[in-house]
Amino acid sequence: MLKHVNEKPIHPSRVIVLGSQGFVGSHVIRELVTIGINVLGLSRNQVNLLDSEATSNLLKYLRPEDALVVVSALAPCKNNSMLVDNLKMVQALGAALEKTTLSQVVYISSDAVYADEVVLATESSNVQPSTLHGMMHSARELMLKTVVGKTPFAILRPSLLYGLSDPHNGYGPNRFRRLVEENKTITLFGEGEEKRDHIFVEDVAKIVSLVLQHRSQGILNIATGGSYSFREVAEMLVSQSGNSIQVQGTLRQNPITHRHFDITNCYKAFPHFHYTSLKEGIFQMMCNRIMETA
Repeated sequence: MLKHVNEKPIHPSRVIVLGSQGFVGSHVIRELVTIGINVLGLSRNQVNLLDSEATSNLLKYLRPEDALVVVSALAPCKNNSMLVDNLKMVQALGAALEKTTLSQVVYISSDAVYADEVVLATESSNVQPSTLHGMMHSARELMLKTVVGKTPFAILRPSLLYGLSDPHNGYGPNRFRRLVEENKTITLFGEGEEKRDHIFVEDVAKIVSLVLQHRSQGILNIATGGSYSFREVAEMLVSQSGNSIQVQGTLRQNPITHRHFDITNCYKAFPHFHYTSLKEGIFQMMCNRIMETA
């Protein structure tokens, strides 16, 4: 659970977003700029964490009053080589953090750190990743925790993300939306029975903003508290598009697993924050797409 250093929200002096051009990082920057927070985005063009000079290059930007949001990662982590590189990136970052003191560090992790068998996830659920992607994030969480010292450190674990600029075309709202646009059949894994909590990327950015303003520390899952099957998601997209798109199942290859979240701790931390419902998020995403192509 999160604990706030600032009971009332206060804008940090400056926020550095490491991984500024990525899906989450770009939305975080947009949100911070919108509410008037001074922000500096760093992409691999400014600091490549796999370079031999990564630590010294990063230290050129860091100031003691800065809050640091870490989103930079090679994701999704699909193989051993990517796992090693992701850990090398945080090793270089950790070496920089050992040489300076910041006002706060925020790490964007993933709910993949929990075991697939965890049906109702809370912040106290055991970290037992069953994928390389989950292993990568759990190891990076621990690596950062060992070097931040007394600096307020927040770990945010979002569920499955969706939004207009997703670069991965992940199974779910992001892929289904593209298929609907192309008038192509949506093909499900099995009959799409698995239930997941889908989180609008703009909500992630807003949570990050609140964590920065309250200078929060601890662990928080980012999820809406409502889970939908992939078939329900596909049919919701088809319905909102008004197109006659077929949604078809396939022979199931993997066991059915579900994931729900108890978001009590989020409501306690930010009682005035309200998540975007999946129906509303899909509507916003599709409207933004129409405006983008107009």
